[in-house]
Amino acid sequence: MRLSTKAQYAVRAMVSLHLYTDGTPVSIKDIAGREDISLTYLEQLFVKLRRGGIVDSVRGPGGGYVLARPAEQIRVDEIIDSVEETLVPVSCMDAQGRCSCTDHCVTHSVWQGLGERIRTFLGSITLEDLTVEARTKQDSKPQCG
Repeated sequence: MRLSTKAQYAVRAMVSLHLYTDGTPVSIKDIAGREDISLTYLEQLFVKLRRGGIVDSVRGPGGGYVLARPAEQIRVDEIIDSVEETLVPVSCMDAQGRCSCTDHCVTHSVWQGLGERIRTFLGSITLEDLTVEARTKQDSKPQCG
């Protein structure tokens, strides 16, 4: 199974949003620059993240985006679901893990079990977990000069 760039970019953008906020809104332009993601693509993702209850938008000067709830309460599977990515391991399964084939194939239970494990794994990781890891990696980078 391979997640699309949509899912990867959404998770990266959320880590960047949380990592670089001091309680004030963060602009998509700043996130796009830091993460090297197209601004227009990121705007589309943030519309979906807002609809999914992951972020809130703040209008006006100094506006941008803030987390809709604490990072400890935002799970990676929710971020991926918000941008409409399915977490199924094979193309014949729908988002609920049901097989679209008229007859269940012999390996259906294998793929269904894998899909459940993927969802459980991603559901066990919070945005806070990823942000702590990102901070640790930043702090461990050698300083030049």
